[in-house]
Amino acid sequence: MARKKITVIGAGRVGETTAHILAQKQLGDIVLVDIVANMPQGKALDLLEEKPIDGYDVGVVGTNSYEDTANSDLVILTAGLPRKPGMSRDDLIYANLDIVKTCAEQAVKYSPNAILMVISNPLDVMCYVAYKASGFPKNRVMGMAGVLDAARFRAFLALELNCSVKDVQAYVLGGHGDEMVPLIRYSSAGGVPITDLLPKEKIDAIVKRTQGAGGEIVKLLGFSAYYSPAHAAVAMAESILKDEKRILPCSCYLEGEYGTSGHFLGVTCKIGAKGVEQIFTLTLNDEEKALLAKSVEAVKATTEVAKAKL
Repeated sequence: MARKKITVIGAGRVGETTAHILAQKQLGDIVLVDIVANMPQGKALDLLEEKPIDGYDVGVVGTNSYEDTANSDLVILTAGLPRKPGMSRDDLIYANLDIVKTCAEQAVKYSPNAILMVISNPLDVMCYVAYKASGFPKNRVMGMAGVLDAARFRAFLALELNCSVKDVQAYVLGGHGDEMVPLIRYSSAGGVPITDLLPKEKIDAIVKRTQGAGGEIVKLLGFSAYYSPAHAAVAMAESILKDEKRILPCSCYLEGEYGTSGHFLGVTCKIGAKGVEQIFTLTLNDEEKALLAKSVEAVKATTEVAKAKL
C-alpha cells in the first residue's frame, strides 16, 4: 500500500517542527516547500540524516517548487509572517492574506484532491482566504486552532490541580484570538467538573491566561509558539490520514451552526479521511452564548476586511 503524501508549506519554525513530528510518526512521505532558496532543502536533508537514528523510513524532500508537491493527500499551510511583540493576530491580515492566497492556489493546482489545513494567522480569516482561493468544498478546508487552545487550557488546569494532563478534558469555542471561549461547563478532570475542583477566581484566571497564551509566549520569545502548534496540527493530520474520526475543536466553515454563517470559526467537529465529517453544536447557556456572540462578531469583522481585498 502506497504511503500518504503530505505537503508542509512554509519551512519556518512551525513548518519544520510539523514536518519533523510527521516524520517521526511515519504518517506519510513529506514535502517541505518554501520560497527561500536552499532553506527547505537543507532542513529536509537534516531530517533525512536523522532517519537512521530515529528509525523512520518515510521520504523527506525540501523544495522551492510546487510541482514537487503534486498529488498530496494533505496540505498543511504554515506560511506567513509570525507575530512579534505588541502585535495581535489580526494585525497580520494584510501581511498574510496574499501569501496564504498564493500558497493555496499553487497547492491545489497540483493536488486538487487534497485536504487543506491552515495554521497561518489570523487563523479563522486565513482559513476563509484559503477556502476561497482553493475552490474546495467546505469539508476539505479547516484550521488548526482549537486543538492548540484546548491544550493550553488543559495544561493550565492540570498545573493548578497538580494532576496528569491525560485526565483533564476541555474544549474551546470561537475565534483563535483574545475572544476565544474556553468552555468551563464542559471541562473536567477524571470526569469531575472543574467547577467542583477549583474556585471561580482560579478558573477565571486560567481562562484569561488561556485567551492570552499565544501573546505570553511572543513576549517571552520575541516570536510565536511552534512546538505546541506543530503537535496540534499533527494530531489533526493523524486523524485525517488514519481516518480516526477524532472529535476535536477546529476552525470550520459555518452555514447556520450557532446561528451564524459565511465564515470560519472554532467549533467541535469530527475529523476523518473526508476532512470535516461532522460539526457538533453544543448546548450553551446564556452566558456562553453571549461570549460566543462576541467572538463571532470579532471574526466576522476581520473576515469582512479580507473579503474586501479578495
